[in-house]
Amino acid sequence: MAKGMYHYIRQAWKKPDTKTLRERMIVWRKDPVQIKVDKPLRIDRARSLGYRAKKGFVIIRIRLKRGGHKRPRPNKGRRSKRLHTRKNLKMNYKWIAESRVQRKHKNLEVLNSYVIGQDGIHYFYEVICVDPNKSEIKKDKKINWITKPANKKRVLRGLTSAGKKSRGLRNKHPTSKTRPSVRAGKRRGK
Repeated sequence: MAKGMYHYIRQAWKKPDTKTLRERMIVWRKDPVQIKVDKPLRIDRARSLGYRAKKGFVIIRIRLKRGGHKRPRPNKGRRSKRLHTRKNLKMNYKWIAESRVQRKHKNLEVLNSYVIGQDGIHYFYEVICVDPNKSEIKKDKKINWITKPANKKRVLRGLTSAGKKSRGLRNKHPTSKTRPSVRAGKRRGK
């Protein structure tokens, strides 16, 4: 069976060339935190997440600081619960990156995102956005669902893939408190 171009691109990204990636990240660190790019760096990943090279699709590269998500240690008090630091945020880095892009670019809707690199201080993501007001998007039957009012600001409501994963909605279980939400599950006494 013949394999296509995207298969080989995917294989190459499993073990990327560290020297090239390091040089790129040096340039990315000097760029603004959020920057619009012409083409996705990982075309195979972008296409599998819904990107198409047509009007209305926008790729935004975002730089995100790593770490710093822990509670500070208390100054006084003897309660053991307070003495250990643990992760405070309920959001994963990808969801945070998507949310920041959505807040800056209010006219776009976030479709999905993927990681393109990380160093000791930063994560770098490419976020796929769609302009729901473009006529090309409204006519396309595969993507015009995003133009409906129910999908406005979907990333801020945790409806993207990263948001659903962070909220624990990837697995369905009868005794799970995550559906329809954690608060609702606790109210129902599950």
